[in-house]
Amino acid sequence: MSPKKSAKLALTQAALASINALDQCSVENWGKKVAGRYLDNLEDGLLGIQEQPDLLRSQSNFHPALCFYRVNKLLFVCDRQANSIIVLAVVQATQDIPVRLAELEPTLTQEVELIHKKRETANPQK
Repeated sequence: MSPKKSAKLALTQAALASINALDQCSVENWGKKVAGRYLDNLEDGLLGIQEQPDLLRSQSNFHPALCFYRVNKLLFVCDRQANSIIVLAVVQATQDIPVRLAELEPTLTQEVELIHKKRETANPQK
């Protein structure tokens, strides 16, 4: 039996900016050691969804392409396609997640639709 192939994982600039802001905030509030553990958990979560994409869950009240995965106090908002996962946003659980997702959804929906359109253009079906 062959090993299960992991998905290709990519992060948008917005997701990377969120991670950077989380790191800076953690260092300022709790120190480098705690911030390092926080980033380790974040990295473990990213590796987890890369290795097991079925961990991602959709929510009926959001765009059908959006899927979510929670790791400790973080929520990853992703676009899962056949063999790839794009992390669109990283939301802290200390925020009001439903409110924050409602704020982000219009932009995330536009981004997902643009990503899908670019993929279709790059790989037209024959």
